[in-house]
Parts: sequence; structure tokens; C-alpha cells
Amino acid sequence: MFDNLVESSSHKDDLSRKGSFILVTALVYGVLGLAFFVAGIYWYDAHLDTQALELTTLVAPVPVPQQAQPEKQDTAKPQKVEQNVDIRKELIADVTRTELVPKEISAKASNIPPVRQGVITRIGSADSNAAAPMPSGSGSGTVVTPTKVNIDEPPPPPAPTPPRAPISGGVLNGKAISLPHPPYPPIAKQAHASGTVVVQVTIDENGNVISAHAVSGHPLLQAVAVAAARGAKFSPTKLSGQPVKVTGVITYNFVAQ
Repeated sequence: MFDNLVESSSHKDDLSRKGSFILVTALVYGVLGLAFFVAGIYWYDAHLDTQALELTTLVAPVPVPQQAQPEKQDTAKPQKVEQNVDIRKELIADVTRTELVPKEISAKASNIPPVRQGVITRIGSADSNAAAPMPSGSGSGTVVTPTKVNIDEPPPPPAPTPPRAPISGGVLNGKAISLPHPPYPPIAKQAHASGTVVVQVTIDENGNVISAHAVSGHPLLQAVAVAAARGAKFSPTKLSGQPVKVTGVITYNFVAQ
């Protein structure tokens, strides 16, 4: 069965030979094509000497002259000049005119010229005199009564003196002019409450008690003690000749009844 065997060999050499042949053939055709292309360029005759060529010249456009517009000249508007009018920032009366009495007198002279006789005077932003004043006389000119006169400003008021802090007076019972005695409350009698009640007070410059509160003592006795302390009267206390406030205490002794 296996008498006739066909031995197959590799096709690598055959494929390499065919590839080399195709590559050489493509290279030869490329060189021939390039040679024919270059030869065609050299052999072509454009016959430029027989062609009719036109020379085109580009001419720049001629600028059109623009008509000069007449310049607008600013015409000065005629200003109305009043020949017989004085301009003043303020109306100041002349000292020689006794019929014009100012409302207030100032010791400092004003730098504004006074109102002149025979000339109409108006309020403006500057001081100027009329170009041609009218002659003085009856019926010529307008008399303007000044409405404002410069006066010196008054000096500022002196700064107020700050109030002095209250000074401590200790126990004030012996310094009182009038020291009401507090009544014994009925509820304190029933509870047999007794002892000393200390009341802190503040006295103003006139010797009056302006605040009072109990700092110690039986609670049932503090209210009547504070009420009695508010009605006390003291002589004013002075420090360096100035009356001052005083703080201190008033003591009240309650005996059980």
C-alpha cells in the first residue's frame, strides 16, 4: 500500500524566488516610467513665440477729491451787559447812608464793597461795579436794604465739669439733721424679732437720701428700717469747696417687745 510515497519538500525557497522576481520587475517598471516622464517634459514644445499674449497693466484708482466742508465757527453770543447794575455777593450798607440801618453790628470790616447810591444792586457770584453809573438824585437808582451782616462767632461754652465720685462717710447716725425712728412691725412682735439692722444709703449734694437698701438684720425688720432711712436728712458735705455725694450706713436697734 505504501510502495509509492511522494516526499514533499518546503516551499520557502520557491516563494523567496518569486518575491524577488516581482520586486525586481516592479522596480524596472518604476524606473522606466520615471524616465518617460522626464523625457516628455524635455520634448514638449509650448510654442510660446507663436502664442498671442496680452499685457495687462494694473492701474491704481484715481482718488476722488473730497469737497472741503466749511468749518463751523463758534459765534460768540452777545452777552447782555447791564450798564447800571452792581453785582455783590452780599448786600452791605454804606456807613454814610443813615437811612439804611443794619440789623446787626460787627467789629470786623467786610471785604465786600457796600451798596452805592444811584446804582441798582443785585446778588451774584462775584463783586463788580456798573460800567456807567447813573447820577444820584431823586428817582434815580434803587435802594436795597441789606438783609445780612457778618458777625463774629461767639466763643464755645466751657466744658462741663465731670461729677465727683461719692465719698465714704462710714456710720452716718451722728451726722443726721433729722433721723426718723422706724416703727416696730406687729408681725415682728408676734415673732419676737429683734437685733440691729444696717441700711446702706447714698446722700446727694443737698443732704437728701437718694438710695437705701438693707445689708444685714432680721428680714421682718429690714423694710421699716429702709423706709425710715429714706426719710433722713443730712447737712451737705463739701470737698475743696464743692458739694459732693456721700455713701455710708445707718444702724437701727430693735428690742423685742
